Amino acid sequence: MSRQQKLIQRIRQRPSDASFTDVCSLLEQFGWKRARMESSHATFTKADEFPIGVTVDKHKVGRRYLDNICDRLGLDELED
Repeated sequence: MSRQQKLIQRIRQRPSDASFTDVCSLLEQFGWKRARMESSHATFTKADEFPIGVTVDKHKVGRRYLDNICDRLGLDELED
C-alpha cells in the first residue's frame, strides 16, 4: 500500500486526532493549494471549485471538516 493510499485510508476513518499536516498533504495531492492561513483558519483553493475551509485547533482538524473533505474529494467512493 502506497503512502498516499495510507493517508487516504486514515482520513476516510475520520480520526478525532487528524493532523493538519495530513489534511494539507491530502488536499495538495488532489490538486488543492493553501490560499491563506489566518489564525486558526485555512482556505484551500482549486480552479473551478468552491474553496474548502478548515479550522485548526491545536494542529488537529475536527470531524465535520474531515466529512466535508471526504465528500468533496470523493474519498468514500474510492476502492481500497
